[in-house]
Amino acid sequence: MQGAVPTTKRTWRGAQATSWAVGASILLALVFWPSVGIHALWNVLIPVVPALLALAPGLWRNVCPLGSTALLPRHARASSRRELSTAWQGRLSLIGLALLFTLVPLRHVVLDASGPATALTICAMGAVAFTVGLVFEWKSGWCSGLCPVHPVERLYGSAPLVRVTNAHCSACHRCVDACPDSMVDPSRLNKRQGWARQLADTVLAGGFAGFVWGWFQVPDYHGDGWSHLSAAYGWPLAGAAVSLTAYSGLSRMVPQHRRRWLVRSFAALAIGCYYWYRLPMLLGFGEFPGDGVLIDLTGVLPAWAPIASRIATSLAGLVWLVRLDPVRRTWTVRPPLVPIRAAPPS
Repeated sequence: MQGAVPTTKRTWRGAQATSWAVGASILLALVFWPSVGIHALWNVLIPVVPALLALAPGLWRNVCPLGSTALLPRHARASSRRELSTAWQGRLSLIGLALLFTLVPLRHVVLDASGPATALTICAMGAVAFTVGLVFEWKSGWCSGLCPVHPVERLYGSAPLVRVTNAHCSACHRCVDACPDSMVDPSRLNKRQGWARQLADTVLAGGFAGFVWGWFQVPDYHGDGWSHLSAAYGWPLAGAAVSLTAYSGLSRMVPQHRRRWLVRSFAALAIGCYYWYRLPMLLGFGEFPGDGVLIDLTGVLPAWAPIASRIATSLAGLVWLVRLDPVRRTWTVRPPLVPIRAAPPS
């Protein structure tokens, strides 16, 4: 599909409200019905997100519950609308990457087993997102800065299948230098945003595939998970170090004009690795019995079902890799630019 998906503002507001209500319901379930909440979050919602970020990142950006929470002050005209400098945008992106690498291994330690702990983590992130939205203009502070999912959006969103209307911004106020919502190929390294953004982009592009692989080498520790911190963090970080080393070596050999292929290849490895392990786990064929099961079909499906799913996901990843869109498109349609007012004469 070459064009944008047209959707009215009322429809988007309904979609955002629905997404926020679903998130709130999962949050309540995590507190009062932990097993239901954990199942709904980690085994239903989260497995869909990587594919959504690769195919339609603009859709996710429009309906993400935490993103909507961060933008509530701006829509209510309660935000201070402070300008965030380009340098600090890069620093916030680096902090967001650090949050990603900190929170994901905690799933094995406590979050996959404790509904209240997961709810507390989500509430803390929501409070931070809302506070950032109270201070900074539009998406600059959270959605394009501090959010731990944003680095993955930038990595996976290099060739969206569809683009949609920007449902939050009625007009572009240039709150972010090189806005990821309206920038072609947001996965490319952005030198204008300084060393912090370059470091974050490089670490994620090269290290995320190994990080994902390492994460799946660790079971969920039910009980005293805190005593297994070294394994929970050691495997993903060691995997990230190995793949980042390989990426750094290859980047020295690949010409600059081919760098997009390298970033895209490592992104495809990360997505492929995730579904290589995750789909069999959802059906009960995981390496660690009981972990991440959506519905146990081990007594129904043949023994070769995991192999079939891995072949299918590998082929899908290959198609995603080679489908470098000749018509480079953005995640969303940029709204009209707000004119820059000239300074009054002195």
